[in-house]
Amino acid sequence: MAEERPIWGIHMNRGFGTRPTEDEFIAIGWASMGDLSKLPATREAYKKAVAATYPNVKPGAVPVIAGTLFKFVNEMKKGDLVIYPSKADRMVNLGVIDGEYEFLPKADEMQCPNRRKVKWIHRLARPVFSQGALHEIGSAVTLFSVRNNAEEFMAAFEGKPLPSEDVDSETGSAAAAFAEEEIEDFVIKRLKSGLSFGQFEYFIAHLLERMGYHCRVTQSSGDGGVDIVAHRDELGFKDVVKVQCKQTLNTIGQPQVAQLYGHIQDDEHGLFVTLGGYSAPALEFERANQNIRLITGDELLKLIFNHYEEFEPRYRMLLPMKRTYVVATDDDELSS
Repeated sequence: MAEERPIWGIHMNRGFGTRPTEDEFIAIGWASMGDLSKLPATREAYKKAVAATYPNVKPGAVPVIAGTLFKFVNEMKKGDLVIYPSKADRMVNLGVIDGEYEFLPKADEMQCPNRRKVKWIHRLARPVFSQGALHEIGSAVTLFSVRNNAEEFMAAFEGKPLPSEDVDSETGSAAAAFAEEEIEDFVIKRLKSGLSFGQFEYFIAHLLERMGYHCRVTQSSGDGGVDIVAHRDELGFKDVVKVQCKQTLNTIGQPQVAQLYGHIQDDEHGLFVTLGGYSAPALEFERANQNIRLITGDELLKLIFNHYEEFEPRYRMLLPMKRTYVVATDDDELSS
């Protein structure tokens, strides 16, 4: 029986966007520490270096930071498996460590100078994994070992089918206890598997109506890529928005966006709504054309949460949630 390879999980700066997967690397910060490979390969040496470099860090945090840096440099090996849950596009990226530790001397804290090369082999949408697996890789620490759901993740690495996880109304009643990211996964799963495509169009129309639009869902045949026609006035003459809906977690490319744009008149606007994300060329197309707007799964979730209280009972039954409160962190207070 072949020896099982370690599976690492890593969280990276959200400001990276999709660069880690495009440029094939993983990275952590603590730029002021300098080249970590020059330190003695002991945890005690790393603790002393962290305490000396960051004197204002709380004593209890020093061994946590030192442990993260030590593992990244000394315990992580070429050939190990790595999981990177990207917050920028809500994808779970699976790869193999493809290089030794590297230090980028010109990189600042935001660019994260401590890096390793990775060969990414799979890019999967979060909802294909069980809630337990997502909870494990939602760890609050930067670098961690994946153990509890290793079998499920190994199946994903090997390209095997993952066990489906039905979400029923009883699961929904417990959603208030989930972390924010888990609630988002719950909603995306429901929108993906709990509705037919036609029902998904009507759901988006309902959301737009809660935002102050009047909507008409077009016939499914011969609609030329326009699923919904929305407008500000009851008769449909003012501020017309043509909407295309994609009930998919896959990346939407520029050709699909351009198809919708081809049906937009000069005095109209286009809106593309998907559960997933968009390719770089698609986003560039949006920037070049001011009368089209691309809504990602993340942005759709924000709109749903903002207008949820106004939803009709049938849609609140589809997405059974209730408002709850959590203790704010220092970061939350600074960003508010």
